[in-house]
Amino acid sequence: MSTKQLTTPLSTFGNVQKILPGFMLCGVIAAAASFISEHYGGPKFLYALLLGISFHFLVDNPRCILGIEVCAKKLVRVGVALLGVRIAVSDISDLGAFGVVALAAGVALTIGFSLFLARILKLPYMLGLLAGGATGICGISAAMAISSTLPQNEENERYTLLTAIGIATFSTVAMITYPLIVSSLSLTTSEAGLFLGGSIHDVAQVVGAGYMLSPEVGDAATLAKMFRVAMLMPVIMILVVVLRSEREKYDGKEGKRQPLVPLFLVVFIALIAFNQFGFISKEVSTLFSTISSWCLVISIAALGVKTSFEKLVGLGWKPIVLLMSNTIFIALYMLIIVYLSQIISS
Repeated sequence: MSTKQLTTPLSTFGNVQKILPGFMLCGVIAAAASFISEHYGGPKFLYALLLGISFHFLVDNPRCILGIEVCAKKLVRVGVALLGVRIAVSDISDLGAFGVVALAAGVALTIGFSLFLARILKLPYMLGLLAGGATGICGISAAMAISSTLPQNEENERYTLLTAIGIATFSTVAMITYPLIVSSLSLTTSEAGLFLGGSIHDVAQVVGAGYMLSPEVGDAATLAKMFRVAMLMPVIMILVVVLRSEREKYDGKEGKRQPLVPLFLVVFIALIAFNQFGFISKEVSTLFSTISSWCLVISIAALGVKTSFEKLVGLGWKPIVLLMSNTIFIALYMLIIVYLSQIISS
């Protein structure tokens, strides 16, 4: 047996030993956040972020750093790839042509508005992209997915964390207040579903707000929201190509070229296709969705551990204005869409 054959398993085991402490730390934080969310309510992503920040003192521990890095940069891609099982192209037909065009335009306009406002506020376009994509598509999951296409540096990690905290906060506020808007405007079931599904950031908050009104509104809102989730695929594909050279600048290994289409995106697209043609059973879909959720929670816990609260506060008030403005923008846009739908149907 050659020396290489003897050392490779030992080397692999050594890598696992180096990764395990940091991975277990982030896993325990994610489990605690999920427990609090399930038993006391509230978004588990936000809990994972805040608990992660409280463990920032461990980021310089040599036993933990490698595992934290793997969770923050690698595990997120597994979570994003497995999001594909939640999307079926056939669901789009149930929205109708008007709903499809309106929701797709909402995603594009929100991202464009966020980039424009970031420029006005003299904020980095990366933050505008993260904030706009998270607001326009599917909240924290979109923020993590978009972050995986950006240059992997400390600055963008802070922007991702700040976006996630803001999205979790404003999405929770929207879940509580938007049903009141629906009731005050006496919107029909389809109109209410379109408004809630088209304007609230995270899927969980859309479901909560919709079923708070009625099961029918909940179903309609979830359908509209899942179309916005489906928009994640074309947005990520565009960003992967457009930001390829930017990522290469920060790669850390000179001369290493980024793949045109990363593996996680290939898996994401493949799962959408398999789900569309019925190759994935409901049980497997539920399993993959659960694994995806855990991967994203663990990743965002790791991101929290890596980020100091002082540096986060040091970013100032402008990012908060950006996120709040995005939230108001998409809400007003969807109200205009609902009003137009009333005119068309009358």
